[in-house]
Amino acid sequence: MIGLERLAQIALILIATVVGVTALKQLETIFAPMALALVTGVVLSPLVAFWERTGLPKALGALITLALTLTSLGVIAVVFQPLIAQLIDQAPKVWADMQASIRSLRAVLQSIAKISQDVTDAMAPNAAATPAADTTGMTLPTVTDALMLAPAFLEQLLVFSGTLFFFVLTRHEIYTWAAISLSGPTERAQTSRRLMAAEQQVSRYFFAIALVNAGLGVTLAVLLALIGLPDAVLWGVMAFLLNFVVYLGPAALTLCLLFAGVAAFDGIWALAPMLGFMALASVEGQFITPGIIGRHLSLNPLLVFLALIFGIWLWGPMGGVVAIPLLVWVLVLNDALRDPGA
Repeated sequence: MIGLERLAQIALILIATVVGVTALKQLETIFAPMALALVTGVVLSPLVAFWERTGLPKALGALITLALTLTSLGVIAVVFQPLIAQLIDQAPKVWADMQASIRSLRAVLQSIAKISQDVTDAMAPNAAATPAADTTGMTLPTVTDALMLAPAFLEQLLVFSGTLFFFVLTRHEIYTWAAISLSGPTERAQTSRRLMAAEQQVSRYFFAIALVNAGLGVTLAVLLALIGLPDAVLWGVMAFLLNFVVYLGPAALTLCLLFAGVAAFDGIWALAPMLGFMALASVEGQFITPGIIGRHLSLNPLLVFLALIFGIWLWGPMGGVVAIPLLVWVLVLNDALRDPGA
């Protein structure tokens, strides 16, 4: 039987876990951008190492890294803005087309329901008909909604920028402190090597995924241009960016392409952009990514799924972005994931 002392330890661990997760959930506006900044710093470690080899002062290297990161985020925002504006402008047409399709489908269902009701009336003349539910309109976000979110966005941007800058600036000191805190005197060198190995693996994972996503984006842009969808290049860029969020990103892009297809085309051709992306994503997920990523990292799909679900539940889309890199970091740090080519 388990002793009382052991039970007390288990209970203490469970309580600490619940308290920790609750704190991470409640303080999302602080911890989520911090986690994203740490992951970004780890991913950009080859660039930071390059600054160090060139003899650049640490503060200047950290400042340049931060400036490049913020510039990249700005470019992403500029790329997304035309697509979002276009989708919002086309929303009335898409909504009208969808309502027409819904009305056609409802007419078919009502015909089936009428036949069923006639049969029911023949068998039970006093049976009452069930009234149909009313449909409601679609509400789009307003400028006021965007202005309400601006202070929270600026707060998270400040937390992200500060964390990224100081992590890049004191990266080696942080690893040294972690090695001292997590291990005894005889194991500190090994712990330090594990930390560096974890950093390298996360960086390699990110750049391998970036290569796959770039290929997907280029291929999708060519396909959409052949189909005739406007702004095919921007859709390719969106595919490149959203595919970093496993499962959630491709699902969101699939819905967006359905939206854009209905806005741009009529009839069955409206499904062509969505179906084209689904075919490309299937090939990428089943053959391309396993062939490239599997050479370096072999992640258990269940762990990937659970990490993604937990990250999204904890911090929303930002949690989905950081979930997989953090999973890779933890597995490598615990020797549960090794590079076969090492």
